[in-house]
Amino acid sequence: MGNAGDEDSKLSRAVAPAAAKQDLGGIGAALAPAIGALLSRIFNWSRSGVGPRLLAAVLLFSSIVTLMLTALQLYLDYDREVGVIETRLDEIGRSTTGSLGESLWNLDQNQIKLQLGGILRLPDIRAAEVREIADRPHPIRVAVGEPNTRSIVTRDYPLNYSVQGAARTIGVLHVEATLSEVYRQLLNRALVILASQAAKTFVVSLFIIYMFHLLVTRHLVAIADFVSKYSLARPPPPLHLERRPPYDADELDKVIDAFNAMCANLERAYGELREANANLERDLKIRQRTEDDARASEQRFRDYAETASDWFWETGPDHRFTYISERAGAFGMDHKALIGKRRTDAAFDHDAEPEKWRAHVAVLDRHEPFRKFEYRGRDMTGRARHFSVNGQPVFAADGRFMGYRGSATDLTEQHETEERLRQSQKMDAIGQLTGGVAHDFNNVLTVITGTIEIIQEGLADRPQFAAIAQLIDDAAARGAEITSQLLTFARRQPLEPREIDVNALVVETAKLLKPILGEHIEIVTRLADDAWSAMADPSQLSSAIVNLAVNARDAMPDGGRLTLETANRELDGVRSTGDGDVMRGAFVMIAVADTGHGIPADIRERVFEPFFTTKGVGRGTGLGLSMVYGFARQTGGTVAIESEEGQGTVMRLFLPRSEGEAATRTAPAQAPAAARGHETILVVEDDPLVQGYVIAQLGGLGYRTLVAGDGAAALALVDQGASFDLLFTDIIMPGGMNGRELADAVRLRRPGMRVLYTSGYTDNTIVHEGHLDPGVALLQKPYRKSELSQKIREVLAGESAA
Repeated sequence: MGNAGDEDSKLSRAVAPAAAKQDLGGIGAALAPAIGALLSRIFNWSRSGVGPRLLAAVLLFSSIVTLMLTALQLYLDYDREVGVIETRLDEIGRSTTGSLGESLWNLDQNQIKLQLGGILRLPDIRAAEVREIADRPHPIRVAVGEPNTRSIVTRDYPLNYSVQGAARTIGVLHVEATLSEVYRQLLNRALVILASQAAKTFVVSLFIIYMFHLLVTRHLVAIADFVSKYSLARPPPPLHLERRPPYDADELDKVIDAFNAMCANLERAYGELREANANLERDLKIRQRTEDDARASEQRFRDYAETASDWFWETGPDHRFTYISERAGAFGMDHKALIGKRRTDAAFDHDAEPEKWRAHVAVLDRHEPFRKFEYRGRDMTGRARHFSVNGQPVFAADGRFMGYRGSATDLTEQHETEERLRQSQKMDAIGQLTGGVAHDFNNVLTVITGTIEIIQEGLADRPQFAAIAQLIDDAAARGAEITSQLLTFARRQPLEPREIDVNALVVETAKLLKPILGEHIEIVTRLADDAWSAMADPSQLSSAIVNLAVNARDAMPDGGRLTLETANRELDGVRSTGDGDVMRGAFVMIAVADTGHGIPADIRERVFEPFFTTKGVGRGTGLGLSMVYGFARQTGGTVAIESEEGQGTVMRLFLPRSEGEAATRTAPAQAPAAARGHETILVVEDDPLVQGYVIAQLGGLGYRTLVAGDGAAALALVDQGASFDLLFTDIIMPGGMNGRELADAVRLRRPGMRVLYTSGYTDNTIVHEGHLDPGVALLQKPYRKSELSQKIREVLAGESAA
């Protein structure tokens, strides 16, 4: 009877949430006027200066943090106290229902009342009642305590009695526990916490405002007073602050030094200006006599400049262009628009490489010649260009600096060639690094995913631990996905391309996108009726479209329209995004367009770099577009971007056209069932953890196993006459023999032997040009038990690999 009461009590549990909210609301109602008045005073005071605004910000932030922490503490205390009461009610149900059921069967109301009185004496119990369930007039009903409707927790327990070996429900025990004491304690705790935190916050804030005034504010007032009275005609002495100097110069000292230096420069410039005005009249006469000679000399210079392979330029004493030869137009430059500008105005790498530009400006200020100074700018079409300039200072007869003359060379083609070479080298380096990481990491993930499957099966009846196991499983799956994305970007992911109906795949993928993108994104498809079939891996292509769609969704936080489009394209000499390879031939285009905020021009060329992302921390790995780029290039196609800020983005994926006529329609993959067998399998795996996992899984599926740690050990078993039906071997192994070489050696000894390869990174052993060799069966790590069983059955049931 006690057990039955425990189970049924879970169905009877009821807490009065409305009452709880009313009591907790009383705390908020008591604090709201005080908090409102405090915030109002802080807001009005904060308008009077920097110090009060700082104090107001500190007080406001501290108050918010205090309120949040107090609310969290109250919630935890409330949850703990309610848990204690619920535990007490459960104990009542377990300990009293049996005796009460017997007393009720005997119609002993005095004994029932006595027992209910014992229950009522327990802490926080407000009322208890026993009601008889009987088909007769005036059934027994015994109640003690004072029932209430606010701030209570109630439980109803069935009272059973065994009659001729069968349990029979004869009544109900109803118990009420009050939460009033809990709310009172919570209110007291809240008042104590808020009072202590408010006092501490106020004292700390006053100290902060005092130190800010002492160290900063009063000196700012002194600086402002000095600036307001400064006069170039009668300059005052240098500014000095009345304060104890620190051991090292701080920010205020640097400001004062910079300001005094600026004043000195102004005074010097003012003197030079007066001297220049005095000499101006004399210079006018000299210039008049030399004007004709200068005009003739300038004409000769222009003739040379316009016939040179590079272009020439001149600047004045202020380093602004006064002349640029028309030859610059051959390189896309608007030479007229550059007149009157400085070189720093025409460069877009000024902020990216400040040290280089500071050194160059220092050379110009020293009036020294320079050679091969390289910088980046944009031509009239917005294309980035690389320039190399040489310059020679020009001085007048009296030694005055007149400016610079020099030449400029366009190095854009040279830099683009070097960048393509660096990109190729970077891809090779990433491929090597990714391969090593994937091999070891996928071995670990194989053991983790397989072990978690076993744990999940054993925890089916323990949901709290099963949920933890599922979290580990999800994390392992995420790790496998990141590794796969890295391999795809580095073009090391083995593909299984085949002829596919692109329109059908886009339609199926669009169905998957609806729950992923949400109701606020409208999905529109524009499919070409005559779209060619493409040669690609359908699962990788579907993943690429999903990645592009998810990026489009993130660019439309307030909703918008996603358009999926297919078309046929003939490319002739189009450069591939990223590596600059020239693309020619027939391609099937899949476009993913959004109406989002667009991609800024300064990062548009970096979006395919691995781990580059403009999202916040924790919102992405930066591998989505990298995976799309790697898949497209490995397939033999490319990706193109068209984007403008505020106008949305179009990502175009170009895949090579299939030469065949019949395209395969893709269907959603179904989860395979774990097929069993009785054959003998030779397992060749060098990693002890993976080896132990595979043996356990194959044994659980009914197979017999032979084990070897490397190729030499496996061949020794074969030469000893060991009998087996399938060779299941890792590809990358120590000892000088890889999996492919082992399989070839085994087939020499036993022709027709079936082989199943496995690896987290295949290198170029069984994959060439990104595609699996014909007739090769590969199970990629990490894999699950169902995938292992299905792949083994496929290889054992099929023809032996060539």
